[in-house]
Amino acid sequence: MHGNPAVIEPGVFERRTGIQSEDLRLLRRLPMFDRLPAEVLRTLLAESVVRHFPKNTLLFLHEEPANRFFIVFDGWVKLFRETANGHESVIAVFTKGESFAEAAIFESGTYPVSAAMVDDGRLLVVPAAPFLRCMQGDSAVSLNVMASMSRHLRRLVRQIEQLTARSTTERLADFLLKLTQADVGSTVVHLPLDKSLIAARLGMQPETFSRSLARLRKFGVECDGPDIIVPDITLLRDVGKSDVAHL
Repeated sequence: MHGNPAVIEPGVFERRTGIQSEDLRLLRRLPMFDRLPAEVLRTLLAESVVRHFPKNTLLFLHEEPANRFFIVFDGWVKLFRETANGHESVIAVFTKGESFAEAAIFESGTYPVSAAMVDDGRLLVVPAAPFLRCMQGDSAVSLNVMASMSRHLRRLVRQIEQLTARSTTERLADFLLKLTQADVGSTVVHLPLDKSLIAARLGMQPETFSRSLARLRKFGVECDGPDIIVPDITLLRDVGKSDVAHL
């Protein structure tokens, strides 16, 4: 064990990294950081930097050295692989408040997929080397991060269980509800992604997404290009309790 890493003062941390108070609150919701003391979190991320990336920016390529991971503050990111015939296969899609590629840095290997911006976005870029040095320099910090990542793994297992237990229609209804700030009444939800990417996000094929959207018409839900018209939010919330979700 090495000496404790130097504590970074709040003002210095914000100027160095570009992380603002709202960003810190978002970071606190990540399982990796949720129970870390504020000064430890600042030390872990002292070499990180907030960056703006235009749409279609490649963040890393398959088999590149895994020397950084990312946290999404704004926008959407896709992870993908190119098939032998040159087609793109989307593996996962991430948005605000989610991290990706952190597992690769702990394996000291390469990225198993490529990553690109789906739209303009703002990400926290966390370089692997100083992050890992900080963990190695303080065993308490290392144990805390490991415990947080264990909770993260358990949450991912629960998400996988939900994907298998919930119907595609239930998943789509839940996705639409998360895109609206309203609790009751009617709303229009603007889809932030291409429908094939939303399908990948929800663990289904594009044709399954279309069928699930068609099933929601029974609840008055209509599609107008990228806009989804929801006449009754409460009714949409009840989709999971209806037989239509299991058709």
